[in-house]
Amino acid sequence: MVLAGIFGAILFVLLLIGDWYQFTSLGPFSAQYGFGIARRHDRLDTLTRQALVRQFGTHDVIALPHGVARWFAAQEVISLRPSYQLFSMRFRTAWPLKGTITLRSTEAGVELHLTKRVPWSSGVLTLIWLGLVTIGTAAFLVMFGIDEGFGSASGWFLGLGVAGLGGLVLLFGLIMASMAYRLEDSRLMQVYRELQDVWRNPPQPSAGSSQVAPSE
Repeated sequence: MVLAGIFGAILFVLLLIGDWYQFTSLGPFSAQYGFGIARRHDRLDTLTRQALVRQFGTHDVIALPHGVARWFAAQEVISLRPSYQLFSMRFRTAWPLKGTITLRSTEAGVELHLTKRVPWSSGVLTLIWLGLVTIGTAAFLVMFGIDEGFGSASGWFLGLGVAGLGGLVLLFGLIMASMAYRLEDSRLMQVYRELQDVWRNPPQPSAGSSQVAPSE
């Protein structure tokens, strides 16, 4: 049993590492990897889809001040990812965000369809944890009531205490997830605006300049 538990823990950690690696990778398989949690639509007038794609250059990458954007021609999608550096204030939370952008031509210009994504492990574990807290608290109160635990004043105090503790744990988890989402969303939207600025005001080519190839 101990060996099975150790093997299960190692497998769990490896799955988490693999999930985050695929989420942060700039490879073709990872272009639309992640759990979509929000969508946003914008328009760029007077621009064409071909002009936007052309700006990705030979490496299909646009390096941005706070992130990177990569065009995947086979999937016709853009992967947008904020950058994180060691020993800096831009730390990662447990709910990092990246974006997937699809382009649609219109008579006036181009429509941008942004999907915000989190790693599958972050989304699934958060839902499981919140579900266990909610179901566990409710199950205790139901079983406590069936066993006539509410038949005395002390029983009522115990039941209310457990319900209050479960509510506080649930509220704390929701607050943490909400704050992390707002932080990561601000980072992603900063990179999203930087990409739009590059599209609206493309840099002028200069002698000896070249785009940097993506690092996997």
